[in-house]
Amino acid sequence: MNVHKVLDAKGLACPMPIVKTRKEIKSMNTGEILEVQATDKGSLKDFQAWAKSSGHELLDINETNDVLTFHIKKGE
Repeated sequence: MNVHKVLDAKGLACPMPIVKTRKEIKSMNTGEILEVQATDKGSLKDFQAWAKSSGHELLDINETNDVLTFHIKKGE
């Protein structure tokens, strides 16, 4: 997977991972992939809902050592 940007949202509580992701993805081009790293367990459902409602595609979610990694493809 070709990741264009990485956003470190570790240690941030809801809703900050989504707020920072929204800001970062606005600066990207359609089709680019943003990797977000978060430790807030609530982010799991937050990112799924946000991607669906915002028109972006949540490509995958991984969890390693209590860090959730999301790959989001920017929609139009």
